[in-house]
Amino acid sequence: MISEKAPGKLFIAGEYAVLDNKCPAVIVGLDQYVYVSIEEATDGLISSKQYPDQLVSWTHQQGKIVASENNFAYVLTAMSFAEQYALTKGKSLKTYHLSIDSDLDSQDGKKFGLGSSAAITVATVKAVLHFYDLKLDEATVYKIATLSHYTVQGSGSCGDIAASVYGGWIAYQTFKKKWLLKMIKHGHLIDLVDRDWPGLHIKRLTPPEDLQLLIGWSQIPASTSDLLKETKRHSKSLTWMFYKASRRCVLKMIRGFETHNIELIKKQIRINRHLLHWYAKLNNIQIEIAPLTRLIKIGEKYSGAAKTSGAGNGDCGIVILDKKKEDAQEVYQEWQKNGILPLDFKVKQDSLEK
Repeated sequence: MISEKAPGKLFIAGEYAVLDNKCPAVIVGLDQYVYVSIEEATDGLISSKQYPDQLVSWTHQQGKIVASENNFAYVLTAMSFAEQYALTKGKSLKTYHLSIDSDLDSQDGKKFGLGSSAAITVATVKAVLHFYDLKLDEATVYKIATLSHYTVQGSGSCGDIAASVYGGWIAYQTFKKKWLLKMIKHGHLIDLVDRDWPGLHIKRLTPPEDLQLLIGWSQIPASTSDLLKETKRHSKSLTWMFYKASRRCVLKMIRGFETHNIELIKKQIRINRHLLHWYAKLNNIQIEIAPLTRLIKIGEKYSGAAKTSGAGNGDCGIVILDKKKEDAQEVYQEWQKNGILPLDFKVKQDSLEK
């Protein structure tokens, strides 16, 4: 049996602006995973421990995957793209049972907002490429997973894909969307995987030794895609002002990582929070709901720099502390008194399995 995994993610800074290919974001991969296992079988089957009643059977017809249902759209599309790539490498298609497990939900099935669709796409691509005995380099996995995810979702920065592939702390700038859509329509898969993508930039970051990331869950799930649909973007000039300000902020934050300057990173976290307030008001959306505001105020009370993570309107918030000067336990204790659930997740960088 072949087994692979991919971590969930959290955005640290640069949300919304990262949709523009000139605007960076800082993102982390965590030690919470989606797991995908593949075993060769006579009949094709997809199963999930989280959804035991949603078995999907599949088969190959003229070299393409045809499924009985579309319950696992991200998985099926990732399987399809990974198999297309395998065909370009001279592999013969085989049938298998693919099974899924996940750490990315709470015990009662609520999502923490850790990018489960991206992680399941990445884990599926890794597992299928491994099954066909193909090299698992990060650039190849990222590109195939992004093509798969973008085909299903049709939007987004795919920064969550990058975090699930590379893990750890990364600085990320997205590709040029119009270029990719044109290439998907007219190009060959092998050409897309083997060439550089305009605008795309992924760089690993090394955090300062005493930087500590605290994660709190509002216990209110949110939908990134719904929030993105609600953004009116009625004023291009104001939107570009937000993009430029976010770019300046995140570039300074990246400089803080490069110079191991926790105070600079914390300063930019606070600036990014205010920029997101402005963006929310501009687009008449709610990013910082009451539980997240409580989470942030408590973090700031103990000298941490705090903000929402991701699209907001629920899910998680973060606090950056200097562990030489500030006490995480004080934050955790007050969070719990105020209905915020501390998540004991750690930033984790994993090497791709060979």
